[in-house]
Amino acid sequence: MGPVRRSGGRCGGKKAWGPLILYWLLFGYFAAGALLTNQLRSGDQQRPLLFLIGSALIAVAVGLRREVGGDWETYDFLFSYAGYADIDRVLAISDPAYQLLNWVMRKISDHIWTVNIVCGSIFAWGLYRFTQAHPERWLCFVVAVPYLVIVVAMGYTRQSVAIGIILAGLAAVERGASVVRFAIYVAAAALFHKTAVVVLPLVIFAGQRSNLLNVLAGIAVSILLYDLFLSESVEGFVRNYIDTEYNSQGAVIRVAMNFIPAAGFFLFRRGLRFPPNEERIWFFFSAAAVLMPALLFLVPSSTAIDRLALYLIPIQIAVLPRMRYLFKNAGVGKAAIVFYAGLVQFTWLNFAVYARYWVPYRSFIGA
Repeated sequence: MGPVRRSGGRCGGKKAWGPLILYWLLFGYFAAGALLTNQLRSGDQQRPLLFLIGSALIAVAVGLRREVGGDWETYDFLFSYAGYADIDRVLAISDPAYQLLNWVMRKISDHIWTVNIVCGSIFAWGLYRFTQAHPERWLCFVVAVPYLVIVVAMGYTRQSVAIGIILAGLAAVERGASVVRFAIYVAAAALFHKTAVVVLPLVIFAGQRSNLLNVLAGIAVSILLYDLFLSESVEGFVRNYIDTEYNSQGAVIRVAMNFIPAAGFFLFRRGLRFPPNEERIWFFFSAAAVLMPALLFLVPSSTAIDRLALYLIPIQIAVLPRMRYLFKNAGVGKAAIVFYAGLVQFTWLNFAVYARYWVPYRSFIGA
């Protein structure tokens, strides 16, 4: 979905939160954690309370937003439609899990925040699980906040839930889960946004090369998921994005945000200290991210590439925090990554074409 032109009438003079305060407080919480704690002490990893608090803050900020995000009116319509249409019609117009959630919540509430708080919680849970599998947890959150949390989770609700589930699935794979188990996560994600199935091949080929049956099973599941979720949508996807040459302003920048950690992975692969099983996963994610800039020139629609590139965002959270190992001084390395993430957030909030749909942050609290 692209940004929807909003008639500014619904704010009704209600008092809004400061234009950027919420976003910078969220970033500041994780940046302070990254700069003030030593992530490599085992005690830090055994005390998850601060990470749980941070994840809860993300869920609440995402869930209680009001008229924030370029697709707000579209989601508002889907929620309203679920209030008077029968369940079959509700499920038919969009991704089934998201529509079912709309239908259920519309029966018990008149407020879309009830849907968003559930979606925000699933997303935050996936991000929390993903960071558990990585040594630099604070930095993982720092890198995630500027774009994945603020832009994606607060703007593309269905896709953010799908990405959250995929993040949890990637964490499971990094802990040794099978490709088939990851496919279950992907299937759950696809119920919220069909395009989530594009991630599965990257993990399939990252599996142990000696386990032929595992790879064959993964390929079979990929074909099955494609047939279930995407086969009927491909024609519409091509018509809406490719044939009409629909383009996203800023797609080059967003693709570049994935390209930077991908290039860093290939240049400094050994210094990033990935365990072998994780290294294979991020090799294929990096390869896909490196190909994306070329696809921007080869595919008529930059929006198509832009939407698919969202599923490569996990490479930012996995690779960029480990860049701090490249610095002799750990504190300097952390500060450099915090500065980079802060620069990304500052640039997007102040100069992005569609930032006006996110600024100011408004909440249902006090509305």
